[in-house]
Amino acid sequence: MSAIMLSQKLLQRLKFPDVYHVSQYITSLYPPALVRMASMADVTFSHLATRSKPLPPVCDLQHQSVEVQGGEQARRSVLLDGDGCMTHIYEDARTLYEFFLRGARVSNNGPCLGSRKPKQPYEWLSYSEVKERAENLGSSFLHRGHSKITDPYIGIFSQNRPEWTISELACYTYSLVPLPLYDTLGTEAISHIINKASISTLICDVADKINLVLDIVQDKEHTVKTMGLMDTPTIQLVNRGHQAGIQILSLHEMEELGKANHHQPVPPRPEDLAVICFTSGTTGNPKGAMLTHGNIVAATSAVIKSIEGSCPLGPSDVHISYLPLAHMFERVVQDMMFLHGASMGFFQGDLHLLKDDMIILKPTVFPVVPRLLNKMYDNIFGQANTSVKRWLLGFAYRQKKAELMKGIIRRDSVWDHLIFKKVQVSLGGRVRLMFVGAAPISPAVLTFMRAAIGCHLYEGYGQAECAGGCNLGMAGDWTAGHVGAPLPCNLIKLVDVAEMNYLAANGEGEVCLKGPNVFLGYLKDPEKTKQTIDADGWLHTGDIGKWLPNGTLKLVDRKKHIFKLAQGEYIAPEKIENVYIRSEAIAQVFVHGDSLQACLVAVVVPDPDFLSHWVKKTLGLEGSYQELCEKEEVKSAILNDMVRLGMEGGLKAFEQVKAIYIHTEMFSVNNGLLTPTLKAKRNELQQHFRATIDELYAGIHK
Repeated sequence: MSAIMLSQKLLQRLKFPDVYHVSQYITSLYPPALVRMASMADVTFSHLATRSKPLPPVCDLQHQSVEVQGGEQARRSVLLDGDGCMTHIYEDARTLYEFFLRGARVSNNGPCLGSRKPKQPYEWLSYSEVKERAENLGSSFLHRGHSKITDPYIGIFSQNRPEWTISELACYTYSLVPLPLYDTLGTEAISHIINKASISTLICDVADKINLVLDIVQDKEHTVKTMGLMDTPTIQLVNRGHQAGIQILSLHEMEELGKANHHQPVPPRPEDLAVICFTSGTTGNPKGAMLTHGNIVAATSAVIKSIEGSCPLGPSDVHISYLPLAHMFERVVQDMMFLHGASMGFFQGDLHLLKDDMIILKPTVFPVVPRLLNKMYDNIFGQANTSVKRWLLGFAYRQKKAELMKGIIRRDSVWDHLIFKKVQVSLGGRVRLMFVGAAPISPAVLTFMRAAIGCHLYEGYGQAECAGGCNLGMAGDWTAGHVGAPLPCNLIKLVDVAEMNYLAANGEGEVCLKGPNVFLGYLKDPEKTKQTIDADGWLHTGDIGKWLPNGTLKLVDRKKHIFKLAQGEYIAPEKIENVYIRSEAIAQVFVHGDSLQACLVAVVVPDPDFLSHWVKKTLGLEGSYQELCEKEEVKSAILNDMVRLGMEGGLKAFEQVKAIYIHTEMFSVNNGLLTPTLKAKRNELQQHFRATIDELYAGIHK
């Protein structure tokens, strides 16, 4: 009998649900030192009895990128045979339309798009059903006057759901261009996009979004002629649209119209425009990044090339779609699924129900943003609320981390069964591939979650302007604190930022890239395009990077959000925030300063799941979250912890904050303080906390 089975039988016999309850029982009988010695001996035996073989790395992990010929100090992935860049991975998949056709073939018409209603199982559309519906909807677009040459843009204003993807595929089938919108843009930005792109047809998921658009265009000149509703519109809504000169139809009616007026597909070419991705940005109006089929195919193919040797995809894979489809991170993952004939299950539209969706769907592919991993990390440690539990958790983590660093990735060790099973089950129990991106993540959190979940978890880096990706961790390299090597689809070089003392000669500078994944430019905005893509075709990202000795890239700063203090020192607030967020007590932090002030201040949101434990450990105080946040000594302790972390993180004296304000409501997409990819909207944060910031400075100057 295996050590795992023996352990499980012991739990059952003693009527303990898990190892944490065992620890409470054992420590009531024996001294902690004896418990630890006995546990270590038993665990060593169990580990030896269940150990697995390591996966070989895909390359020499000490040399993950090499300098290209040409004298620009640019680097490329070692996965490339020469200095050229990868454009595609399969000859029969050079456009996103061909991606879908290939997926339909290799899946043997398997399940494609799935959705569920509350407390119900997933219901699936097959690849052939999705293809038929996409052709019908696309035919209706052509019947109403759209074409590749005249009026090519179709607005999609919806949460993730099967109809979103069907609408997108309808565009690709007929060489039209989807243009995603999302309500967190705000009415001014949505109005700006509709006018900028002269949108005449808009597909919406719910009546509220149609009403919002009608509010925007009311009593104004506009280009909107048709709006399709994924649900069934009411007579009142149809009449309101009629008054604005807009025909409102259900999506079903549009598909029936296309079915009665069917057109043969008009397949796109790789150089054709595929999508206009409006970046929400943190300042000003959103910019419409124009991406071709070739751009997105190159980026997607490069990601597949990077992981195929250790974690190949296939028709049996299942993806959970909940990150906004209006952004390229989620779209690239979806395109990877299409290419391999995999299935995509959509969440119910409520992130609070995501855990339930995952338990029912049991996905194998799960893209995440750092905020979600941070939450999971905090919850795990929040449950380890005694010294023995923390010791057991720490010991289990160290054993799995040791395996991870040897290239062993699994979820069947004794530690998985006794310690980490709960977190794995909460994700459905089958996750084998994860991507994390869109914002920086703590190396400690990333390494812990890799060990706890027991899957291939890759950190990547990119932006809409490079089709979502330009760097990705290499299979076999499970170290943290970097964003991996250049993807095989692009070259990367670092350019001097002299005012911040970052010099390319020192292996530091602004991250710039060139390759087939780089976008065409911004829609009807040549000036901003010229500011982003230089005369030699290099895309300037605004991020500051540093080459590490093994050829990976570490992001160290941000160029676009720098400002000067009164004495002339340059400040990069995001770098400082990434240091302070390591505090156990802090969930979110916003650092502020300007050229009229000599120091920095910050707004801090304490972590509601961990604050009480931290305060009790640090100050010996107890109370509710609200009560603790109102205590002056708690605020002082948090500030002291931030300063300590700043000193350990190498912050200069002028980079340390001098005063903080404790705020108890999370910055979120809903309250307009975060972008949909969970980046801070700095202008909005500054305006929202303007009075508070002024009070902090007034207190310093007393």
